[in-house]
Amino acid sequence: MDKRTRVFNAMDKKRVDHVPVGFWHHFAGEQAIGEGCVKAHMDYVRDCDLDMLKIMCDGYFQYPVAEDIKKASDWNKLKPIGKDHPFIKEQVERARRLADELGKEVPVFYTVFAPFSSLRSGAGEERVMSDIREDKLAVMHALDVIALDNALLAKLLITEAGCDGIYYCVQGGEENRFTSEEYKEMISPSDLYVLERANRYSQYNIMHCCGWAGAKNNLELWRNYPVKCVNWAVFVEGLSMEDGRSFFGDKACLGGFQSLYRKGQTHDGILHNGSEEEVEEFTKDLIHSFGKRGLLLGADCTINENISRERIRWVVKAAREI
Repeated sequence: MDKRTRVFNAMDKKRVDHVPVGFWHHFAGEQAIGEGCVKAHMDYVRDCDLDMLKIMCDGYFQYPVAEDIKKASDWNKLKPIGKDHPFIKEQVERARRLADELGKEVPVFYTVFAPFSSLRSGAGEERVMSDIREDKLAVMHALDVIALDNALLAKLLITEAGCDGIYYCVQGGEENRFTSEEYKEMISPSDLYVLERANRYSQYNIMHCCGWAGAKNNLELWRNYPVKCVNWAVFVEGLSMEDGRSFFGDKACLGGFQSLYRKGQTHDGILHNGSEEEVEEFTKDLIHSFGKRGLLLGADCTINENISRERIRWVVKAAREI
């Protein structure tokens, strides 16, 4: 079975010869931009013999916020940036280069953030939270505008760049940030706008319920979002792969390995710290516990960019022995 068939079968919960494996990490410096970024992704996927490519959007986390937005009510001025803006155009070109190079070998997914995350990255955490408390309708307008741009980005990534789907990162669901009612009123509409439009162009979209802060999320907020596959922070949320499969409505599940960043260059979890025997045993236990249908092996989130690629190959080797 080739890698593309293996991954799509797993996402469709069909028979696979082996459980597919996909890990990713951020790239820095010259590997985060231009041809250096393309080469870094290509080398990484091929060196690790991965079954899928998840392209990082390094360099494009900060949505371009207009300088004339000074106070909460000014968010009403925000307008879409459109397809010719470098923020969109350059990401589509990055994805196109990688899809051209690797798309025949492995499925290709590109990271797209939900509008709240884009706004927070562009304007800053404290400012957005202060503004949404002061003038929620103005900030909701901004989220609607960003949703138009992120939905356009998702469309172009799939229809023009040749990606097989998007890896959609939802954030802001930490238990102490919004009440369920606030999130559903202020944030969910823009979340779903992007996702539902991505679904028009691909049935193979992945949702990442990000546990980036190490704080538990109210996963109920995202439980019924319309996606093919779900990736969540198993070790942050305390929700196992098997329990998560049931929680998210028997969707395909991606993950299983811990990757929580603590401090310095250390990450928690057996992938980063276990012996070869321990990593292989953990991998096989995951597969035996969950079963081979509807499972894709990966991590809670990004892994350490300095991890030895041999460690990832241990997982690939173990998965292909079952």
